[in-house]
Amino acid sequence: MFIKVFLTIIFLVVMVAVGVYSRKQASSVDGFVLGGRSVGPWLTAFAYGTSYFSAVVFVGYAGQFGWRYGLSSTWIGVGNAVIGSLLAWLVLGRRTKLMTQHIESRTMPDFFGTRFDSQGLRVAASIIAFVFLIPYTAGVYKGISTLFEMGFGIPYEYCVVIMAVLTAVYVILGGYKATAMNDFIQGIIMLFGIVAVILAVLASQGGLAEAVGRLAAIPADGAPAGAAGGGPFATWFGPDPWGLLGVVILTSLGTWGLPQMVGKFYSITDESAIRRGTVISTIFAFIVAGGCYFLGGFGRLYDPVVQGGKIAFDSIVPSMLVTLPDVLIALVVLLVLSASMSTLASLVLTSSSTMTLDLIYRDKKSLPGEVQEGSIDDEVSERVERRKVVVMRVLIVFFIVISLMIALRPPTFIAQLMGISWGALAGAFLAPFMLGLYWRGATTASVWACFAWGVGITLANMLAGNPVSPINCGAIAMVGGFPVVWLVSLLTPKMDRQRVKQIFQCYG
Repeated sequence: MFIKVFLTIIFLVVMVAVGVYSRKQASSVDGFVLGGRSVGPWLTAFAYGTSYFSAVVFVGYAGQFGWRYGLSSTWIGVGNAVIGSLLAWLVLGRRTKLMTQHIESRTMPDFFGTRFDSQGLRVAASIIAFVFLIPYTAGVYKGISTLFEMGFGIPYEYCVVIMAVLTAVYVILGGYKATAMNDFIQGIIMLFGIVAVILAVLASQGGLAEAVGRLAAIPADGAPAGAAGGGPFATWFGPDPWGLLGVVILTSLGTWGLPQMVGKFYSITDESAIRRGTVISTIFAFIVAGGCYFLGGFGRLYDPVVQGGKIAFDSIVPSMLVTLPDVLIALVVLLVLSASMSTLASLVLTSSSTMTLDLIYRDKKSLPGEVQEGSIDDEVSERVERRKVVVMRVLIVFFIVISLMIALRPPTFIAQLMGISWGALAGAFLAPFMLGLYWRGATTASVWACFAWGVGITLANMLAGNPVSPINCGAIAMVGGFPVVWLVSLLTPKMDRQRVKQIFQCYG
């Protein structure tokens, strides 16, 4: 217990110290939200990866999908690395950096408002982002607290409150730069931690070959022991390939439309940094995501916790780790704490900046070359900037309190919380954001239609009692957004040609 407490205290002190160190760079809006748009490739790549993979993945998704699909769940991690990291950086990185800097966009709702010349879109997008980031945040709290309860014996409620307070401290102090620096430290811990944990779990099962052999002897759900065709959990594509594909799409393609993920491209220094960041981010994802799901694939070798006649999926990974030596449990706690605090920091910073810049201070910007009406002098502008930063800091506390209230009474498994959040956000934002970067023909009406599609299908499925699993519903919402934007754009009035030309000049 001394080792676990000692290492955790050192970790938390370092996190807060980084916030104090970065506070001078967080006095302006650009500094607080984007790190002055001068964050290098290593910090950006690790910020992207650590925001991507949290306790939701390590505890919730690895446990639930490892149980359902066995070793084939490793494909989810591969999809996260190839689609969610490599292709996301290749397809979105450069264009996002250039266009958002060209139109002076600081948030995703701000991008929609300026790119499609609609303040209504900006407001709607900010409300969608704020509302649906809350269940995701609650899922992250629940995941880390489950591990803390196992490792320290601290009640769940105390874990949630402690983590929320500490995350708020360093984000409020240092803004995005503090978040990115801490993400780098946390990413290093995650890389070493996941490798060490996998080796330890396999060693406890007699090695890789022995563990796979025991997994292959487990029959499919509902089949008698020794039945022909048993052992699907050690096969390449598992017992349900189509269900597995839905999870791969949701968890991989979803990052392309999440405000807290896309925002990392806003802040990177230049195009050469994007190329280096692409490689770093992809390798990070292969190790962390691939390792998490590979580890979860062996969950059926351990006795699950049953609550109310149902398997508690969120307890599967903790049950795998509880027998490890204390030093390794301390490493696991730091691993999941690192992953979760980085994701929480990104979520609360995204939500507070969105509410401040896109709802409370909704300044209408001019494009390069246009005359700015009603300009104010530098002194007044500086005061307004400082006021915006103060409001963002207050809203960080507000957002954390709301998500804490949900986390203290979580309504469902972690995976379902994340499925609802990702489905609505990426279903609404992914298609119009990506097509807005590439296609001049996308119209304002098509973005409204996609917002209605993504949020509508997610809420309708939830209110109907989830006849389609939130995971598959989220995947349908994301993919379906592309034909929605395309068809509506063909049938509705085009945007002003000269304005669109000005926006796309950034790629010249």
